[in-house]
Amino acid sequence: MAFDQPDLVACLDLREVEPGVVEGDNLDIGYHRVFGGQILAQVLAGASAASPDKSVKSLTILFPREGDTSKPMRYRVTKLQDGRTFGTTEVVATQDDKVISAAVVSLHADEGGLHRTDPLPTVGGPDDATVLDIPMIPWDVRSVDGVDVSDREVGPPELHLWMRAAALGDAPRSVHQALLAHATDLTIIGTALRPFEGISQADSTVTLHTAVTSHSLWFHQPFRMDEWLLLSQHSPVVANGRAFGRGEVFTQAGEVVASFAQESMVRQIEPAS
Repeated sequence: MAFDQPDLVACLDLREVEPGVVEGDNLDIGYHRVFGGQILAQVLAGASAASPDKSVKSLTILFPREGDTSKPMRYRVTKLQDGRTFGTTEVVATQDDKVISAAVVSLHADEGGLHRTDPLPTVGGPDDATVLDIPMIPWDVRSVDGVDVSDREVGPPELHLWMRAAALGDAPRSVHQALLAHATDLTIIGTALRPFEGISQADSTVTLHTAVTSHSLWFHQPFRMDEWLLLSQHSPVVANGRAFGRGEVFTQAGEVVASFAQESMVRQIEPAS
């Protein structure tokens, strides 16, 4: 990994190239394909900037083709509806006039009301977890029970990760949301592969061809990425050349602050004859 947290925050600073169109730099990941988590983060940043009176409540994105890290990402931001409390914005990412991703973002102005959440899973705290080096997540990540989705040992299709970014000071809510969006894109495929003997996320591009096809996020409550969060995820099915997984994000105090779901293409690469 050739980037750190400040690089990730900096790539959220999108520049206007024409009315309704912004452009962002790519993270240096040492690979030709733009990381989907970066696109998620930049989509969220673009939609948030267009509606400063609201915050993102949900995002659904499709990835019809991969992006090229040698070219900047360009995003066309179109407000489809902008009401008093809710708004809907379309964000389409392109390179050379080819669509890389298409997202619909829902925004909401804060309001009160009924309140409850599911309790924090009984998995122990961050001090009980194992420090884990996960490429493309440039902050403190700790795995419950030491699970590493790069291992090829058989295990249940579950993963619990504690994570905490470095101090973000007075960064706006959209930055915290964008960093979390970035982090949710990376480990669901590995979680789905855990029950399969002899393969893991590390086999992507070697014996497996994998690519995220769609990703959805819901933000339920404000949170800070520079405080401990638990990403608790599970994959209920791998079938028909696709894997599906979902997860919840908890604060250390036990509040559910976000949810996410992802579908990916997972194909075994046939050995050359």
